[in-house]
Amino acid sequence: MTAAINDWPDRGSTPVPAPLGRRVEDYPTTITEKIRLSDTDRQGHVNNVNFAFFLEAGRSDLLHERFELRDEGCQYMIATATIDFLGELHWPGEVVIGTGIERVGKSSLSFRQGLFQHGRCVASSTSTVVQVNIASMRAQPFSEGTRALMRQAMIDAGDA
Repeated sequence: MTAAINDWPDRGSTPVPAPLGRRVEDYPTTITEKIRLSDTDRQGHVNNVNFAFFLEAGRSDLLHERFELRDEGCQYMIATATIDFLGELHWPGEVVIGTGIERVGKSSLSFRQGLFQHGRCVASSTSTVVQVNIASMRAQPFSEGTRALMRQAMIDAGDA
């Protein structure tokens, strides 16, 4: 017998397990963004497309505001992004975006992020960006100075 959708457990009331960066304290940096009415859909919760905008705000804060994590003459291009939707975001309110660097490659940087509302993880994400030289539009390896700054924003492997 197939369960009706109304028989499914309410994921919103079930706490999400703590591993894999699903606790706000797992992240070395956090920012808070206000949820706007225009972020919502007809069901009254934040549209899933807007989760990507919140995650981008967290990456931008870490890359360009908190630290200047790029070499001169370079910019970042996103190579991959995944989002696991674990719950809903609601308006009115705020979302806390946790961001940390999970891995540093030769010219790429992998992030782990989480979105939180009222202390509950509603989404987790991984993404990779590549540092690109603006003139050549080719990947450019990180300088040692940039790598040193990146270490300050690394996620502790024991936590995530």
